[in-house]
Order: sequence, then structure tokens, then C-alpha cells
Amino acid sequence: MARTSRAIVQTGPRALELRELPLPDVDADSGLLRVEACGICGSDAEQYTGVLPVRFPVVPGHEPLGVIEQIGDRAAKRWGVEVGDRVAVESIIRCGRCPACIGGQYQRCRSRAPGGLFGHGYVPLAHPPGLWGAYADYMWLDAFSLVHKVRKDVPAQLAVMFNPLGAGFRWAVEIPRTGPGDTVLVLGPGQRGLASVVAARAAGADTIIVTGLARDAEKLALARTLGADHTIDVESEDARKRVKELTGGRGADVVIEVSANAPEPVAEALHYVAVGGRIVLAGVKGLKAVPDFLSDLVVLKEATILGAFAVTSRGYAAAIRLIESGTVPLEKMHTHDFALEDAEEAIRTLAGEVPGASSIHSCLLL
Repeated sequence: MARTSRAIVQTGPRALELRELPLPDVDADSGLLRVEACGICGSDAEQYTGVLPVRFPVVPGHEPLGVIEQIGDRAAKRWGVEVGDRVAVESIIRCGRCPACIGGQYQRCRSRAPGGLFGHGYVPLAHPPGLWGAYADYMWLDAFSLVHKVRKDVPAQLAVMFNPLGAGFRWAVEIPRTGPGDTVLVLGPGQRGLASVVAARAAGADTIIVTGLARDAEKLALARTLGADHTIDVESEDARKRVKELTGGRGADVVIEVSANAPEPVAEALHYVAVGGRIVLAGVKGLKAVPDFLSDLVVLKEATILGAFAVTSRGYAAAIRLIESGTVPLEKMHTHDFALEDAEEAIRTLAGEVPGASSIHSCLLL
């Protein structure tokens, strides 16, 4: 086995370089993952452009899928895995000691990185052993990493969807408690929006509606393939009027806001939600203020607004079960494969910066 690993290192905003980094020694509580694939999402683009508060230099990559290459005895027992097992690795690395972790809400853990996130793809090289991210041939598994077994017969491009689909289950189902009879409105037909459609349908939602722009025509069509009952082009239709028509004047029981960078849909969600409904805010806006936010609508409708950050083990487990079932044509979401050395092109493609290229779900294949 080689004693070094190829790794993409981000040295600053829009600055990536391919390096060789030493492989760390594994102790009784840790492990080493041979990376098979790493998913690319909007957070990768935000990290690439410098929007996320990440310390450089760093090895990005927070959606790892791979095979256990080495593992310590205690780690193997704790995770229930052994060398050769294929696993999906959660982004967040908890501390295991803070009130959030002890209370079963480890996605809120900030103890290991006050003010930021301690997780795969976000820990800088200065923090040993350096190989924290999955833009590399190998990735370090910390004693407090969380892993989930994945069947080896599932194509890597589909198996690595555990992260966005897990987000769909947490944001569209777990947080708003979506269930049979609910009308769900998803604002934004991107990767996370489509995953929310899949999750809401799996949870038994009665009606699913998705909004998008004119340029999202193919994504809106895909949303219908994946389980949406109705789609709305907000540039050519009166979305408020259309939502009322589709819901018999009630509005949506659950509104999932996953649009990227644009703050306007947050204010619009108040017009779409039903009395007593739930709004989940999961789309990051780059710290932009929300214009025309009418708080009176929150009061008069007794609406609940919920923030969504990261994914839980429950969401990941639900996603992996659905992926392994093969019951949903998730392959229609996957649009691009890239080699490790093409990581920058992968990020720019997903971000819409490559002329003529449009991506929904992409991954690095190693």
C-alpha cells in the first residue's frame, strides 16, 4: 500500500491544487477510508468561492463513499464494520461530550470548532492528520466519525447520493413531520429540492408541488418523474394564485425552501403556507437580508418557521434504504462524473459557471 495519497487542497477562494499527502497511522479508535466517490453539492461551490468560513489550506469533500482500508480494533467494534466494507460517511464529526451530542442532536455540535463546523471536508491541514476531506484517494476516519454500511452492488454514482437524499428526508420529512395527507411545496428544483420530492413522496405526502424558473424546465420535468404532482414556473405563472388553486385555497401544509442564494423565496413562503403550516428554511443565502418579509403573516397564520442544518443518522439511514431498494429512478438525477484532478471543473459545472453545461447531481469518481 502506498504511503501517500493524492489530494485536492484548497489554498484560498477559487484556488485548488493537486498534492501528495502522507497517509496517517491508524490507532485503535480510528480508520482509513479508500475513497470510491465523493458527491458535489452547493456547499462545495460556496466553499470554493470563499462564502463558507473555512480555514485554508484544507482538503474539501464532505460526501464520502468508500471502502474501509484500515481500521482499529475499537473502531471496528464501535462502528460494526471491518476492512473491505463499503460505507457512507457522515459530514459532521461530533465531539460526543457537549449538550447537543448528549441530547441526541449532534448536528448542532460546535464544540470542536466554535463558530464553525468540524467535519469531513472542512477541517484544515493544520489539524493533524490533515486528510479530513474526500477529495483524495484516502480519507482519515476520526474516532467520532459516523459511518453507514452500503451494499457493494449499488453503482457508486447512486450510492453517493446518500447525502442529498438524506438531506431530503431530514428537511422535508423529519423536521416538519410530514406524513400522509400533507400538501408539500418545494421551492427550488435543484439537487436538494428533488431529493425533498423523493423523500416527501416516500413519507406518504398527499400532494407535492415544486416551483422553479423558466431555465429549470428540465429539472421541473424531472421533479414530476420523481413524484411531484404539480410544477410551477414562477416567471410565467402567478405562483401565489396557482398554489391556492392547487390546494383548494388552503395553502401548503409544509413549505420547503431550498433555493440557493436568492432570499426572495423566503418571503414568498409566507404567502404559500397554510394556516398552522410549517416552513423549513434550508437554502443558504450568503447572509443576504430577506426583502418584503411580512411577519404579520407568521402571526395571523400561526405558521412555524424551522431552520434546517445538516443531516441526521436517521435521515442518512432512510436515504440508504431507499437507494438500495431501487424503487426510485435516482439515476435520472445524476448528470456528471469527474476524475479527482478535475475537481475544479466539477464544482464550476454544478455552480453553473461552465457555459453549455447544466448539472443536477455530480460526483468525483476515484
